[in-house]
Amino acid sequence: MTTAREIMNSGVECIKEDQSLLDAARMMRDLGVGSLPICGKDDKLHGIITDRDIVLRCVADGRDPASMKAGDMSGHLHWVQADDDLSHVLRTMEDNQIRRLPVIEDHRLVGMVSEADLARHLSESQIAEFVERVYAR
Repeated sequence: MTTAREIMNSGVECIKEDQSLLDAARMMRDLGVGSLPICGKDDKLHGIITDRDIVLRCVADGRDPASMKAGDMSGHLHWVQADDDLSHVLRTMEDNQIRRLPVIEDHRLVGMVSEADLARHLSESQIAEFVERVYAR
């Protein structure tokens, strides 16, 4: 049985909920990622923010990314436990049409599963099924 821990990227950095969206955009650029987990002062996962969130919910609305906080962008959050099996990871991503999924252990963020991680661990037919379920709706 393959687990979330086995396929996740463990080199995940958080943006703090009190940091600005400008900070988040710069972190994404510097790290070469399209999303960042949002962590609180307690170092627990409080949300996730994507580059698309910054564009659509801040910039497109004429707001200043330097004055908006990452914590203000947090919406409904989905995650899996590090020991959850691959089928649960897939089902969570497919059911919620999400492309990046935080991995938690002992209430702490330990990694992130992305489409690229799935592509390295799934068969071609599993990848095709995932793409159809996430993108076809």
